Amino acid sequence: MKHFRKVLALMLVAALCLCCFAACGNKTPEPETEHAETDAGTLKIGVIGPMTGGAALYGNAVKYGAQLAVDEINAAGGINGMKVELNVQDDTHDAEKAVNAYNTLKDWGMQILVGTVTSTPCIAVQELCAQDNMFLLTPSATAVESIASPTAFRICFSDPNQGIASADYIASKGLATKIGVIYNSQDAYSSGIYAKFAEKAETLGLEVVAAEAFTEDAKQDFSVQLQKMKSAGAELIFLPIYATEAALILSQAASAGIEAKFFGCDGLDGVLNVENFDTSLAEGVMLLTPFAKDASDEATQNFVKAYLDAFNGDETYLIQFAADAYDCLYAVKAAAEQANIKADMSASEICDLMVATMTTLSVDGVTGAGITWSADGEPNKEPKAVVIEDGAYKAMD
Repeated sequence: MKHFRKVLALMLVAALCLCCFAACGNKTPEPETEHAETDAGTLKIGVIGPMTGGAALYGNAVKYGAQLAVDEINAAGGINGMKVELNVQDDTHDAEKAVNAYNTLKDWGMQILVGTVTSTPCIAVQELCAQDNMFLLTPSATAVESIASPTAFRICFSDPNQGIASADYIASKGLATKIGVIYNSQDAYSSGIYAKFAEKAETLGLEVVAAEAFTEDAKQDFSVQLQKMKSAGAELIFLPIYATEAALILSQAASAGIEAKFFGCDGLDGVLNVENFDTSLAEGVMLLTPFAKDASDEATQNFVKAYLDAFNGDETYLIQFAADAYDCLYAVKAAAEQANIKADMSASEICDLMVATMTTLSVDGVTGAGITWSADGEPNKEPKAVVIEDGAYKAMD
């Protein structure tokens, strides 16, 4: 159904283009005027994510990255002459609050949604987007179900991709053969990555010697899980979790004398920014992430400089989620310009055009060059791995 809906949208774009060509064939184009250039209106883009609570690091990073892109886009003339207006709503990483935030944005007149930031809220919100025919591009919701609707796309990798890529990387680099896993059984992101990691690990000859779950109401004390890792002889502990919990685990692992390596996914990005965390304990931690602020490529260097200039040198939220959001806004710009989106179009009209156009794009972003999208909303780009050395991310081969 999702593929059928997107094929229909693509046919609509073609039909609209033919109609516009026929309608213009017998008319003399009106001369462009200053009024025409400055009266293109406003494109309203909503953002939903955790601005407070345990996942606030990610939500605020998305807010900062999105705002940087919007400021740049508006300074350069906007999108098809339209000024971009951003409205950020807090969901505290809660599905019910994300639904309330969505309704608030819809009442405001939202035409495009960037978000939600985390997976569980996004699963709930994408259903509303399907009902309303609202275009959604999430920077960082990785659960497969986060973009189940025909109107939803993402710029990050999905949980299956991250789980599979992590197992491939660990095996190909010979990092370990005995693996322990600590994951959140109540979080779609964490449990989804773990499930695919375990499947792939088995096919690669990696032995998962211990897999220990925790829940939302029991994520302060990891002594039991860590003791089982130690008893099982885990050489590497895989952490498909978020940075706040990872910081606690690393601290408690050091106290318990555990010497295993640690490997995570994009959720670990930001562990160096967790309040009151001794960052020396993250030394040697490896993770898959499409962004490292110390990378030498031109796209990353330009983004980091612009970010630091815009936010007075504050690096608190200069993590992968900010880069993802930045790329999201520029992907929206590219699609909207190619589809000739106008401010007076309804959200539903915009959605049909955006959905069809996304599968024809190639976007050079901070998180990947030549990013493309398939009809199921998934991005295609090269995964990257980094290791924490001397308190900074260093690219790994």
